[in-house]
Amino acid sequence: MYKITGRQILVIALASALFAVGSVMAVQQLWERLQPLSSAFSTSTPSNITEPSMGTDEQNNIEVYKSISPGVVNISATAMVRGFFGLMVEPQEGTCSGSIIDEQGDIVTNAHCLENVQKLSVSLGGEKKYAARVVGVDADTDLAVIRLSEAPKEALTIVPMGDSDRLNVGQKVLAIGNPFGLDRTLTTGVISGLERPIRAQNNRQIEGAIQTDASINPGNSGGPLLDSHGRMIGINSQILSPSGASAGVGFAIPVSIAKRIIPQLIRSGEVRRPKLGIIPRDVAPLANQVRMPVSDGVLILQVQPGGGAANAGLRGTVQTEEGDIEFGDIIVGIEGEKVKNNDDLFKVLDKHQVGDTVNVEVVRNGRHLTVPVRLTEPTDRRRSVRE
Repeated sequence: MYKITGRQILVIALASALFAVGSVMAVQQLWERLQPLSSAFSTSTPSNITEPSMGTDEQNNIEVYKSISPGVVNISATAMVRGFFGLMVEPQEGTCSGSIIDEQGDIVTNAHCLENVQKLSVSLGGEKKYAARVVGVDADTDLAVIRLSEAPKEALTIVPMGDSDRLNVGQKVLAIGNPFGLDRTLTTGVISGLERPIRAQNNRQIEGAIQTDASINPGNSGGPLLDSHGRMIGINSQILSPSGASAGVGFAIPVSIAKRIIPQLIRSGEVRRPKLGIIPRDVAPLANQVRMPVSDGVLILQVQPGGGAANAGLRGTVQTEEGDIEFGDIIVGIEGEKVKNNDDLFKVLDKHQVGDTVNVEVVRNGRHLTVPVRLTEPTDRRRSVRE
């Protein structure tokens, strides 16, 4: 009979305990990763805001401001930029706005506010500033999350999130932010338009932006666009103005996009978007210069080795031994949706997940083919031009 010593019993007991702890931690981490996190967002109307239909417009403005403005922060971002002659790198400080969204001090703001950022500090009102760090950035939607390092929880006012899918043109909106560094400024207006396509700084198209005539100026970026119940329906992002100041045409990123993006940024610091693994080029500009088999679509310039397109046998553009250019496959549709350009390609792929297999319709040598492609994650995330 095999005999076990007391020391072996202790070793086994210790190993079992460590294994149990490790298993519990692994399961907990997995559970946290699987949680949507959006359920943690506050969506309730602040109790001290009167039903808008029961009070005056002035009363509503005052109550929304008093309830929500403590949750709107002033972000000071120090970035390193090149000097006038491009010879020296020197610090430059800018200000943006942001909204506190949970009890752990997470703040949603614009990605463009954090470009080349080296140091962050946040004011919750008054002279005192708190250190903060970047949690995650998504340049494609111009959204980012930063986190306060040591601010007391009792000082945090959470800005509740509303529903941007049920908005109407003419609906009243309020914007709170820090234009030109002026702390917690309130402006009001209406929704001037819906479903406006705007461009992020990396030239990605952001679908469904909210247009408003509420004054938005430099420094308002990242602040909340609110409904009359004090709920955030958008994140102020851009203005359309020749002078650079408010001209009554501002745009906010719908909170419906933020609800989808923010949990991913908090969880992993980035957004995992599926890619075909190609370098694309719009056909339309090329069709004006050379003869193409179609007038719209996305030409594959190059397939990424090991990517979904390469594995599926899609072809890129090559130069023959005679020096001629042989165009690659032209994508004209995915899963039955037409693809006329890069914007369409990005929009369709954004509806899918990494690992999904999609049917890609291409034109090759004048023939239409449908090729199943398994979507992958890009191996080189610095190259945003790849799809």
